[in-house]
Amino acid sequence: METHSDYQELTSLLKRLDRLGSIGGLLGWDEQVNLPSASTGLRAEQNAVFTEIYHREASSPKIGDLLNRLEEAKDQLSPDQAAVIRDARKNFDRLTRIPAEFAARRAKSQSIAFKAWVKARKANDFNDFQPYLEEQLQFARQEAEYMGAAHAYDYWVDRFDPGMNCSTIERLFSELQPELQAIVQHILACPEQPDTSMFKGFPIGEQENFLRQVVESMGFDFDRGRLDVAIHPFCGGHGQDTRMTTRFHEDNPLDSLSSSMHETGHALYEQGLPDEFAGTALGEAVGMAVHESQSRMWENQVGRSRAFWKYWEPVYRETFPSQLARVSSEELYRAINKVGLTPIRVDADEVTYNLHIMIRFELEKRLFDGSLDSRDMPAAWNETSTRILGYTPKNDSEGCLQDVHWSGGAFGYFPSYCLGNIIGAQLWYTLREQLPDLDDQIAGNNFQPLLDWLRKHVHSRGRRLYTMAFTREVTGEELSTKYLVRYLKERYLPLYTAS
Repeated sequence: METHSDYQELTSLLKRLDRLGSIGGLLGWDEQVNLPSASTGLRAEQNAVFTEIYHREASSPKIGDLLNRLEEAKDQLSPDQAAVIRDARKNFDRLTRIPAEFAARRAKSQSIAFKAWVKARKANDFNDFQPYLEEQLQFARQEAEYMGAAHAYDYWVDRFDPGMNCSTIERLFSELQPELQAIVQHILACPEQPDTSMFKGFPIGEQENFLRQVVESMGFDFDRGRLDVAIHPFCGGHGQDTRMTTRFHEDNPLDSLSSSMHETGHALYEQGLPDEFAGTALGEAVGMAVHESQSRMWENQVGRSRAFWKYWEPVYRETFPSQLARVSSEELYRAINKVGLTPIRVDADEVTYNLHIMIRFELEKRLFDGSLDSRDMPAAWNETSTRILGYTPKNDSEGCLQDVHWSGGAFGYFPSYCLGNIIGAQLWYTLREQLPDLDDQIAGNNFQPLLDWLRKHVHSRGRRLYTMAFTREVTGEELSTKYLVRYLKERYLPLYTAS
């Protein structure tokens, strides 16, 4: 059958593109982990050349011809095949409308902007980074223009979460924000606050040994993945070669643990995607919001739970005996779940974290609608942080320079983090109904039932459905903020009850 052979040829080409794209992922990983400081210029040129090659291959007329023929025979396609054609067409149209020269220039500029961001953050001077931010904004606007997008920011939101748009996010965030602020106010008014002064002098070698045990017990396959150190924790690479990073501080040991569990959540999703369908909608994640639902669930619902620490507390105490000698189990648990106003998003507790995202969402909208000039970002950031979070940053590094995303032109990515928390909470209550003994399993360091559930209901599904439809099918309900509010109240209010 001609349709069958056309489909087989298309999926073979798409898998080849997946393999080619994974090379670019390794270049990006190496840039943030191993690249010598004086090699930035070379890597920028390498990225530009690679992007040109990928762009040429991915926009090949052969792919367009196959898509045209398959779309003409759409009545002969299965639902799975139709999903593959849908996404392949979307990607092909984007690449054919965007000039290869433009894509190469943008890739080169992002490498340069990343190094500029690292330098500006260290120097605590936004003015040094502002021209690079403005350049990335211009690239982002131009790409949306190439695509004929009516609203540039909607285009970028959809790039990270297909099918999602700004108005849907605004509705969810407007429901969630007052609920979060009320919880934070209740907690801050509590006279007894957890003491975190115990977290001093935790040797880095022991931290790494401990977190590697945790990561492996969660199910991460070190035979096709690795864990390294970077300035900003991330997960990259490919399901068959997954690269994670974390960072270490002797006086903040929970940072390395929580970031490693977070990135492992991403990695487990990637390692659980069916490689036989790589490069197609059947072998890709739904979007970044669902991806974040996995990472945030492992980091928070699991990693901050009493069940998790029932098993791991003795191991932690054995690893750091002198540091925890005078700390009770309840004091340790409360410290792990401390809520407070902190400037840095990646260090924030899971209650205030979502408010950090709302700050960035509002600022990105304003950058794209023209009501905020990038030169005015420090003042705008500080005002928005004060209004939404209740915290005014003391300097640029603790404010508008803290995140790496804008140096790479990743506008529209930030909402995925909060959306991920919303989706993760809804998934959490769904899976707990189906796994009634989950707490006992976690307390016994048996994560397999949880991972098996996620493999079946999330990872193996690929991107057959987009975010809203996916959530509705898996949980039986429309996406709602009520489950995240419920979870946060159940987890935190009992810890912050006035005596």
